[in-house]
Amino acid sequence: MAQLTDGGIKLKIILADDHALFRDGFALLFKQLEASATVLESDNLAGALNLAALHPDVDLLLLDLHMPGMQGATSIRQIVQTHPQLPLVVLSADENDGMVQQVIAAGALGFIPKSATAAVMQSAIRLVLSGGIYLPAHLVMATNGANRPHVPGKLTERQLDVLRLLSEGMANKDICRRLGLSEGTIKVHIAAIFRTLNVSNRTEAARVAHHLQLLG
Repeated sequence: MAQLTDGGIKLKIILADDHALFRDGFALLFKQLEASATVLESDNLAGALNLAALHPDVDLLLLDLHMPGMQGATSIRQIVQTHPQLPLVVLSADENDGMVQQVIAAGALGFIPKSATAAVMQSAIRLVLSGGIYLPAHLVMATNGANRPHVPGKLTERQLDVLRLLSEGMANKDICRRLGLSEGTIKVHIAAIFRTLNVSNRTEAARVAHHLQLLG
């Protein structure tokens, strides 16, 4: 998994988009985020999945929502099922709120509009790699209000264990040691917690958990 270093984040990324100019620009963005980043490129879904199989140490998978082979949220759900420990972020020019919500519900850990600035894209990547979920600002504002469900879906006992430690301010590595789980597994649990509670970061998760008295 990605590791924080004095120079930033050491990254190995799969970038799948059928527009070569966009891939070139995004690859440059990653090099700015971390000079030693490795960017593996594909112009279709099949190629991206092949890269994921050949490089099990990859830190992040970024997919264009409408490139060849993609079938929207259905493809996202299938990828998450076959590669549960690989963080997946969607890139798209389609910023429809309903589509964003479908993608996140299917298991993506972020949705980055192609219209976003380089700074926003870098912040989104850092958030996802640290265990968070990135949503466009306008959608975060909406879900922080009346659209948030009063009663969340059911969390598993293990997810409640992770949520309890997360609420105590523990970092992912500390949670790993306490529960005897890998960092990849912890990130999967945190992503599931965020989706169930309809939140986008650890602070919100802790606040909602206490508000709903989920931790006893």
